[in-house]
Amino acid sequence: MLLQVAIAVVVLLTAVTTAAVLKRRTRVDPPTQPETYEVPAMLDRDDFDRPDAPWLVAVFSSATCLSCQDAWDKARHLESDEVAVQDIEASERRDLHERYGIDAVPMIVVVDAEGVTRSSFVGVPSAADLWAAVAELRAPS
Repeated sequence: MLLQVAIAVVVLLTAVTTAAVLKRRTRVDPPTQPETYEVPAMLDRDDFDRPDAPWLVAVFSSATCLSCQDAWDKARHLESDEVAVQDIEASERRDLHERYGIDAVPMIVVVDAEGVTRSSFVGVPSAADLWAAVAELRAPS
């Protein structure tokens, strides 16, 4: 009887050790995300609609992005004589996504008449934050 218990303990310890080794070998580290995403410092206004408008709100998006429509819904209301607003969808304008190094969507970039980025949002901003940022740029207090 004692011999059977000893054999059972040895088999059990061997099984536990083997399972631990296999788990360690097959463990996959979780994917990592960058802490920040690069926002283009400048945009060539001729790449976008209405290059003559004093301000451009460029919404870089993707058809596969669940939150991009929400970002567009907030940004599109800024369209005016002074502000051009354009959705730059990744599959339709891959050239612009690649040219400006867009690796996260939605990304909203607010640029002035010279194309200098004056404000940006990675992810969906609140409507108040986006509208306030554009209002402050257009008429600094």
